[in-house]
Amino acid sequence: MSRIIAFSIVIMAMFVSGCSQQLQRQTCVKLTPEVNYCLAPMLQSPTNNEQLLSQKISFTHGEKHHELLTQLELNSTQMTLVGLAPIGQALFTVTFDGDEVISQQNVLMGEDFKAEYLMAIMQLIYWPHEQVNPYFNQGEMHDIDCTKQRCSALIVNDQQAITIDYSNTNPWLAEVILHFPAANITLSISPLL
Repeated sequence: MSRIIAFSIVIMAMFVSGCSQQLQRQTCVKLTPEVNYCLAPMLQSPTNNEQLLSQKISFTHGEKHHELLTQLELNSTQMTLVGLAPIGQALFTVTFDGDEVISQQNVLMGEDFKAEYLMAIMQLIYWPHEQVNPYFNQGEMHDIDCTKQRCSALIVNDQQAITIDYSNTNPWLAEVILHFPAANITLSISPLL
């Protein structure tokens, strides 16, 4: 089933290429007024196998609510994130090769859509803390106590700037809820198996 979803996402991304624009994006993002995060290198695993994760993302910003389907693909040289509207319309394909971020996005998304922020959030959720922490100008990710299976937070000046709740100790299998109070954002991610 996940291979069918993956194949469908790739096909849809190919169809949208006629009405999309390619933009080179920054590899560093401002998470809070005092915290910058630069995308970390590719995830290093003992096997260096390709990792593929199809997800449903519910995104709330203030009173606005959006949903999209994504596919996150990782290998030893590249991170790729493809986004589709719930009706299947391709919205964006963003890749990071360790040096630069290239976003191919539907013109309807507008130039204000910054796919590199979504890439950064994915790294904070799925990368081990020791791999992302060197790429903050200040602050660090830490596991914190909570009532869920696992919780982590970006700690800045002894405050939790971002919190992440996991339904499973393995983030790749977990339903994830990310709270980002400074940006008034809540992100809920459900893996599609």
